[in-house]
Amino acid sequence: MGNMATENAAGNRILSVLDAGSFVEIGGAVTARTTDFNMQDKETPADGVVTGYGVVDGNLVYVYSQDASVLNGAIGEMHAKKIVNIYDMAMKMGAPVIGMIDCAGLRLQEATDALDAFGKLYTKQALASGVIPQITAIFGTCGGGLSVVPALSDFTFMEVEKGKLFVNSPNAVAGNEISRCDTSSAKFQSEKAGLVDVAETEEEILADIRSLVCMLPSNNEDDASYETCEDDLNRVCADLANAAEDTAIALAEISDDHIFFETKRDFAKDMVTGFIKLNGLTVGAVANRSKVYNEEAEVVAEFDGSLTADGADKAADFVRFCDAFGIPVLTLTNVSGFAASAYDETHLAKAAARLTYAFTEATVAKVNVVIGKAFGSAYVAMNSKSVGADMVYAWPQAEIGMMDAKLAAKIMYADTDAETINEKAAAYAKLQTSPDAAARRGYVDTIINPEDTRKYIIGAFEMLFTKREDRPMKKHGTI
Repeated sequence: MGNMATENAAGNRILSVLDAGSFVEIGGAVTARTTDFNMQDKETPADGVVTGYGVVDGNLVYVYSQDASVLNGAIGEMHAKKIVNIYDMAMKMGAPVIGMIDCAGLRLQEATDALDAFGKLYTKQALASGVIPQITAIFGTCGGGLSVVPALSDFTFMEVEKGKLFVNSPNAVAGNEISRCDTSSAKFQSEKAGLVDVAETEEEILADIRSLVCMLPSNNEDDASYETCEDDLNRVCADLANAAEDTAIALAEISDDHIFFETKRDFAKDMVTGFIKLNGLTVGAVANRSKVYNEEAEVVAEFDGSLTADGADKAADFVRFCDAFGIPVLTLTNVSGFAASAYDETHLAKAAARLTYAFTEATVAKVNVVIGKAFGSAYVAMNSKSVGADMVYAWPQAEIGMMDAKLAAKIMYADTDAETINEKAAAYAKLQTSPDAAARRGYVDTIINPEDTRKYIIGAFEMLFTKREDRPMKKHGTI
């Protein structure tokens, strides 16, 4: 191992994320080649990026970490080539790539050479997408063309204080000034842009990357994300019905040892996405959410139960990742319809189409539990039987149908009195929106008590473990 990796922040980050003593540096002797603008007089050890491989809890991973002490971490030709080389090796070996970014941008002294090498990095990332997991962590500046790197990755972490992520710097945005709205901040990028999965401290990021790597398969042909489960497979989740509003809590309750790794935590909080464990198997979870509780059990955010454009996009991206890597998908459905706002009217039809397409295209095992309302086309898009769910369960208090029974009665019997409307609403609830009515038609397979949810879904995924399903031959879809 070269000395580089132990002497600076870039190297220390690598040593912190990998198992002790496992890092092997590659390309430690590489320096910049260009001599333009007196570059030969500048020291460029490792050309500003530490690259190599090691293991995380015994799992092989490839890493690169940018060194801001070398020309502010600016990317030159050899710098980018070193990262491309790591990608080449990772693709051959079928192992994840962890990128740690702290960079001033492209090296001006190597303009076209740096751009070409940068383009080759984009290409490697695109080819690696869906083959090996790509994890990016932003510890310093990640601006301009470099912002495409986390966007091409599967998961992005961002240091909450020093991290800066932007296409254009905040002051370059028309009508903006950084003190008014810091569009490069971790808060903006995680809450508004939705590009960042987790914004936290450096120490927390490095620990979370280790946790995530241990939950994911190493590549798209690896099903080794299976481990021995010490938790009771039939564990009764007595308070699960109380967690129906905040499904992040419900998912943690269902999971082995309450393990839940939430993705895109601060974006579109009306939709929850993340990974749980069921009998040792990693499962991707997607769930509608109407309330967010903090650790003191206080409500910190509230939603009306509708499917939003951002929520649908967040879920669609997550389902596509799970399908690419053979990770089964669980949904907890509680959706009252489509969101109504100017923003949603502009984006929701396309986002709902992407979500429907993601579930329909996915050939992995798909299980749906209707835990509350399941109304209209928004319900259809949420992994319903009609778009390909293999097993659908419903809690006894679930409502499944076109709309709320009272509203349906008001529309059908608009010219009658209140007593008639109430009578017809009760009949409609029994005949059209009850889980029994959906089960009689085959849209629900089994009605289950909330506390038995863990037992039933573990059984379903065990049964579905050998699922094989073909899709029509095509180059790829267009949605």
